[in-house]
Amino acid sequence: MDVAKERPKAEAREIQTDKDVVDYDELLSSAGEFGRYQFLLFIATFPFYVFGVFVYFSQLFMTETSSNHWCWVPELANMTDIERRSFAIPKTNDSLFGYSQCSMYEANWTELLETGQRPDESWRTIPCQHGWEFNKTEIPYPTISSELGWVCDKDSYQASAQSVFFLGSIVGGFLIGWIADRFGRLPAIVISNLIGCLGGLISIFARNFAEFTACRFFMGISYDNCMMMAYLLVLEYVAPRYKTLLANLSFALFYSVPVTLLPWLALICGHWWTIGLVTSVPLALGLFSPLFIPESPRWLLSRGRVDNAIKKIETISRVNKKEIPPKLIEQFKISIANQKSPESQSYMEILKRPSIRKMFILICLLFMCCTIVFDGLVRSIGQLDFDFFISFSVVSFTEFPSLLVVAFIMDWMGRRWMAITCMTLSCIFTFLTVGVGAGFPSVICAVIARFFVNMSYNATMQWAAEILPTPVRGSGTAFVHVCGFIGNVISPYIVYLKIFRYWLPLAVVALIAGLGGVISFALPETAKKEMPHTFEDSEALARSHKLWDLPWNRKKESVEGHVNNSFEM
Repeated sequence: MDVAKERPKAEAREIQTDKDVVDYDELLSSAGEFGRYQFLLFIATFPFYVFGVFVYFSQLFMTETSSNHWCWVPELANMTDIERRSFAIPKTNDSLFGYSQCSMYEANWTELLETGQRPDESWRTIPCQHGWEFNKTEIPYPTISSELGWVCDKDSYQASAQSVFFLGSIVGGFLIGWIADRFGRLPAIVISNLIGCLGGLISIFARNFAEFTACRFFMGISYDNCMMMAYLLVLEYVAPRYKTLLANLSFALFYSVPVTLLPWLALICGHWWTIGLVTSVPLALGLFSPLFIPESPRWLLSRGRVDNAIKKIETISRVNKKEIPPKLIEQFKISIANQKSPESQSYMEILKRPSIRKMFILICLLFMCCTIVFDGLVRSIGQLDFDFFISFSVVSFTEFPSLLVVAFIMDWMGRRWMAITCMTLSCIFTFLTVGVGAGFPSVICAVIARFFVNMSYNATMQWAAEILPTPVRGSGTAFVHVCGFIGNVISPYIVYLKIFRYWLPLAVVALIAGLGGVISFALPETAKKEMPHTFEDSEALARSHKLWDLPWNRKKESVEGHVNNSFEM
């Protein structure tokens, strides 16, 4: 062994252990900031991103119907679909397709066939009597909407079912969040995935709107938590300087691939109840997550289980082939023992302080805008007059490049200017989606608009955690996500506006994107600044707001003066 080479390392370790206070991040860094252990754990979360995609988007493929539909006339079954449509359906200029989608001529069709007479435009029309037939070139398999006739006077049912799903998500946000804080991250992962599995399975037995929406409410409880709990748990095993990179790479690699492939899985399934079955059963694998996913050391520390948390860190060091100085562990134990109890304040304290209240309300509104634009662009794909499945895959694939860009430039560009730029560009290209006409050009504009809102969405998720003080960061960010769910409740009804004017949903989505860009101007930059620990730190952050606070022009702050300098005017 080369003693001369080893001596500086030993001295560095000794210097490191001379600190009076050792926090969790320092102990974690000594075990390996991002080594083999964290990499394997990172890979182990891949199934949960697939589950998140299944829970979120499966309903879209179970309920979507072709907008090109008309009344079914059983007496004309021997004709082709085009012949039936031209024979029995009145023409109208009120429809995008040039014929009525909800009415038919009133006639004795058997008699007409025998005499060879054709209906006259002056004849009386009546609503569809025997259901509808759909253009199968758009949606080639039966969906629950096409089977139960959720069109015409029932065309709001899809939007209502989706909104009920997200109402369940609001309940799940509070319920699963409480389980995660009270019983641990692992129980929350298991329970949320089992709820999603059960909710999806019972959905396929629904035979009316009330039964289906009740099942989707139950499945909505699982949404976000079935994926985000695993995501957050991994971040608690990674040193701070890798969190921005890891947070975005996980979605870029693990989320974008299944969401891009989901339309083709739906086509392979060929029936809405098969889609429900295939996207629900895999969630039962969440029951086995304790076999390969460890509990969070941060949660163990919050419950006073210091020795258990240290054992987790020691396991990391063994797998990463790192050595933790025994003195560092002892000083960590002393630091924890001497640590004062955190401020016993609820997130209601946010509302009592004007500057923090302003930031909190604005970040909630911004996240809601991002969610509505993000969700609205996906749900408006059907009206772009282009292949539904190709459009969905192309638009969804934007997750991959946009998140890679965010992972590598967000700390340089900053949260605020990224949100301003991306929401403004998303606004412009969403308007262009309406203006360029239907078909391939509109899909390209929608792809670009989705690319930019993806970037803003992920920047805002991280931004929300960085403006709130430590005592209320967990409950405060949970409430921000609930506001996102409220946006998800609203977005299906925005898409429903297409029954009034085909361009109206995308116009509203574009305006909301523009509003998000305006809101971003009023929030302080947090890039390269220490997260506020106290309410006073958070108030100082609010006071430090300057329009031209550009991270790439700001000198890197020293560790010693980081807290004070971060909040200077």
